Amino acid sequence: MTITAGAPPTRETPADLTLAFLTGGVIGTSLTAFVSGCVVEKASLIVLGLALPAVYGLLFFLGTLPRRAREAAVAPHTALAMIESREAVGGETSDVPVRFDLTVAPDDVPAYRVEIRQDINLVDLPDYRPRGIVVVEYPPDRPWKVRIVQRPTPQWEERAAEALLDSAPGPAMKGDAERGGVGGLLMLLGLLLGVAGVLLLFRDDLFGDDGAAASPRPSVSTSSSSTTTTVTSATGTVTLGPGQSMLDRGELRGSVESLTRGGGRRQALTVVVQDRMLTIAFSPTGVKSAGFDPRSLPYARVPALVEEARTTLGVDSPQSWQLTADGVGGSLTLRISVTGHGHTGTLEADGRGTVLRRDGR
Repeated sequence: MTITAGAPPTRETPADLTLAFLTGGVIGTSLTAFVSGCVVEKASLIVLGLALPAVYGLLFFLGTLPRRAREAAVAPHTALAMIESREAVGGETSDVPVRFDLTVAPDDVPAYRVEIRQDINLVDLPDYRPRGIVVVEYPPDRPWKVRIVQRPTPQWEERAAEALLDSAPGPAMKGDAERGGVGGLLMLLGLLLGVAGVLLLFRDDLFGDDGAAASPRPSVSTSSSSTTTTVTSATGTVTLGPGQSMLDRGELRGSVESLTRGGGRRQALTVVVQDRMLTIAFSPTGVKSAGFDPRSLPYARVPALVEEARTTLGVDSPQSWQLTADGVGGSLTLRISVTGHGHTGTLEADGRGTVLRRDGR
């Protein structure tokens, strides 16, 4: 086995790109179908939105089962490693995610550097000090997928206690390659096509007037600051121009009011907020008990919640965030998702902006 220090562990294959496109399509189709089905009270759309992810997940599990079985059948290699550095990256439970920089020293190949992330119990964390020797395992064909063996055999524990290792030159290899630009673009394309497919196939149900083929024309207004507002009977969208953000003082409140002005106290099924876009899915006309008043959002707490999600969920270099507000369960719930470098974290708060739970992964 030859190991090239610093070499990227994997690169995007045609299968990876296809999977990214299909995943985006499933996400766009299922979300659009479910929300649209709730708006127009069409059971077939709701079932499609719920069933499609389940079927896709089952097919993905069955399709990858042979590969995972082959990987599980290969015995891992065991080696000694020296901890170059460690850094706890978050967590509020007994197991803390820790980023390790290791020098791995196999018996049959030159030593190499690798950076991993592994959950360590708080009680055991003092045992993993820089310059300390640990026992690790990794698949023979994927030396970057290193895992620290927390309870090694007595023989390996004795070797670790007596070993002296030198640092290997960097840079350190990282885990499985993150989705690159092409994969991300294909996922976005699949998502947009999924949304467009649902809207086109069910356009008469979503936009028709008592079964008529013609769709009502949305009202669109563009301000001098390039802010675009679009309102239909089912949804409302505000898109800000360059240099603006929904986190700017008063911007979110003003955007919500621009979508609800003149239409009475329109109830919302969901409110989705991104950096420069606000989308409200309105409750069906005449259904008074469904949804919540979008003007009841805790506007003053939103910037602080987004900042807390970006800094406390263990997501490295956050690239995007999204706030989703819904009252399906009877009370208003806010969920803020932050994504960066292949990792996603979620912060959940109540209708007054009080944090209820965090989930970083």
